[in-house]
Amino acid sequence: MLYINTALQKIMERRDRILAFMREDAYKPLLFSELVSVLDVPKSDIGHFENLLKELEEEGSIFKTQKDRYGVPERMNLICGYLQGNEHGYGFLIPDDENMKDIFIPSGSLNGAMHKDRVIARINKKVIGDKRAEGEIIKIVKRANKTVVGTFESSKYFGFVVPDDTRISGDVFIPKDEINGAKSGQKVVAEIVVWPGKRRNAEGKIIEIIGDRDEPGSDILSIIKAYNLREDFPEEVMSQAKSISQNVTEDMLKGRRDLRELTMVTIDGEDAKDLDDAVSIEKLPNGNYRLGVHIADVSYYVTENSPLDVEALKRGTSVYLVDRVIPMLPRELSNGICSLNPKVDRLAFTVMMEIDRHGRVVDHDIFESVINVNERMTYTDVYKILEEYDEKLIERYKYLCDTFQTMKELALMLRKKRMDRGAIDFDFDEAKIILDEKGVPVEVKKYEMTIANNIIEEFMLICNETVAEHFFWTNTPFVYRIHEDPDTEKIEAFSEFVHNMGYTLKGINKIHPRALQDVLEKARGTREETIISTVMLRSLQKARYSHINSGHFGLAAKYYCHFTSPIRRYPDLIIHRIMKEYLKGSMNPSREDLLINRLPEVAKLCSDRERAAEEAERDTEDLKKVEFMKKHEGQVFEGIISNVTSFGMFVELENTIEGLVRMSSMEDDYYVYNDKNYSLIGERSRKVYRIGDVINVMLIKADISTRKIEFGIVDNSSTESDEETQEADLDEENKPKRKRKRKVMDEAIFLHVQGKKKKDKKIKV
Repeated sequence: MLYINTALQKIMERRDRILAFMREDAYKPLLFSELVSVLDVPKSDIGHFENLLKELEEEGSIFKTQKDRYGVPERMNLICGYLQGNEHGYGFLIPDDENMKDIFIPSGSLNGAMHKDRVIARINKKVIGDKRAEGEIIKIVKRANKTVVGTFESSKYFGFVVPDDTRISGDVFIPKDEINGAKSGQKVVAEIVVWPGKRRNAEGKIIEIIGDRDEPGSDILSIIKAYNLREDFPEEVMSQAKSISQNVTEDMLKGRRDLRELTMVTIDGEDAKDLDDAVSIEKLPNGNYRLGVHIADVSYYVTENSPLDVEALKRGTSVYLVDRVIPMLPRELSNGICSLNPKVDRLAFTVMMEIDRHGRVVDHDIFESVINVNERMTYTDVYKILEEYDEKLIERYKYLCDTFQTMKELALMLRKKRMDRGAIDFDFDEAKIILDEKGVPVEVKKYEMTIANNIIEEFMLICNETVAEHFFWTNTPFVYRIHEDPDTEKIEAFSEFVHNMGYTLKGINKIHPRALQDVLEKARGTREETIISTVMLRSLQKARYSHINSGHFGLAAKYYCHFTSPIRRYPDLIIHRIMKEYLKGSMNPSREDLLINRLPEVAKLCSDRERAAEEAERDTEDLKKVEFMKKHEGQVFEGIISNVTSFGMFVELENTIEGLVRMSSMEDDYYVYNDKNYSLIGERSRKVYRIGDVINVMLIKADISTRKIEFGIVDNSSTESDEETQEADLDEENKPKRKRKRKVMDEAIFLHVQGKKKKDKKIKV
């Protein structure tokens, strides 16, 4: 997969020269023949040159005008990017250039483009004040939706599919002879045969019937199909996986350090099966700590360019849906020989760090090892030992209790050091959804983070930083996890926003994460805490993978990578290979050139797959939350106003479920939206609804098809006078509380508490 021959390398160099030439200030769009002449293309290469221009045009890097002249879009008042559709029919162009703001595309200017299509747009109206730029799609570079998942509806002469994803505007028309046995109300997959035009819908054919709309499991399966996730593996991949021995033999240990006598444990969620990290710790005579992070050596089994490797790169990551896991690697590896199960020998990649009493790594060693984990611990049991002093657990694990205390001591020290340097710590609640055997949600509650989670979080963070810094200074081609500095305009807007709430943001011209963390600390426990955290989050970039190290803003770290989860993330797997080659002295110049050319593409692909996985996970959670609330329609709950908009306000319940109170439903007065302090103000009554207010709401509608929840405001006096009949009992053990305390790092930028998996909750950054 990473093989690049000399001819391809020359093509890549020629590609870069063409783009650089077209981006010069003096360049004017030229015909093909003129480009051949100006660039002095040999006759023997004209065919290759023409193909290269076509490739650049297809990816949107260059644009061919109606008069057959070539130029780069940015020099022609054109913007290339991805279309983000909206359920109301319009869309937004998300530019490739992350420094550019989104461009509004009216419904009449989509010109057949669909959600997620790669497109080129012309700017018709530039930014004026607070209004966005407005544009029109003039070219669809690449179609994203070859298939559409939705609900089939039939009529006498034809049928149509209503897409599940409301961002795909317009139903898909299905001719009668392409219905293929589908019946009204069934979930189906339709392949698009004719793309939509300016005044016509897409046309397609039914290629798969998922099941009846109300059939158990068809809801999640529809989301899986919509994101093109594959639960099964190709035959050649499974053949390779099944051929791998499930035992570690003596001939595998050559060149490895034997750590089988070292005391170590894994700490994961109760239902975790792919255990990819173990930890060990000891106190040294000089007072320092020796922390060992031992990671499953997946690269030993998944060799480069093998069927397993090719499939793993296509997937990019494991996907942890609310009711199942779609692994990056077959379970023979992810749950078998690569999983660090207790009391069996396993191959590992170890980072041994000596950390002083100030949390600084003063020495480290990175090497291949063989390990034998003593115990498979859970977050719950470690928490009970450390915080609840559970006598039975203490007796059972008495030989490890001192180890856990030392781990806690070091984790708290590392966290303090990280926070002191300015790492941003958001306070967002995350849900734990409990399903019955039929996939029906029976409980939704907050997932509680404990000291046990924090131990693993801090140990993985310091390990990833240590590895990234080590290989940065070797000048070896690498894949980093980066989080770039925020856009200055967005920070200025955020500064104005918090200023209106009485907070001051320091140093906005060259913002430091510590300044943002200071604002969060001052807002902690206040009514505006949630909205400040939310608006701050929107002001930041998204974390991604890159072959260039530009630091991690959210962590306030100069060096960061993903090393600790090769079972479920491809970037970890590929840097394991790179690290081994360097440590063994086999990294030669030709191999470096190969990696330099290939790693940018790998980093982008893995970032894209991560985004898709997160969206699929979020969709399944939203679906089950709405399903859970459906049976509570008409009941009243206490909630907190989490956001206020021009069309209403969002209210979040204690169990993390959020719904919308539409302004049109607030009939006691005419309310005006105050965008300065995010509030709704009644014109007659002067009643004010603000972020952080605790109010009573009735569940009006839980719409499973759109995955949306609507609330209506209940008069507080009525609620208080009849509390027993008004307040719904969602969870006897989790009565509504007004104060939310759990701290969770945010998914969209860095410390994504999806972690090893949604059910496992191990930290992912």
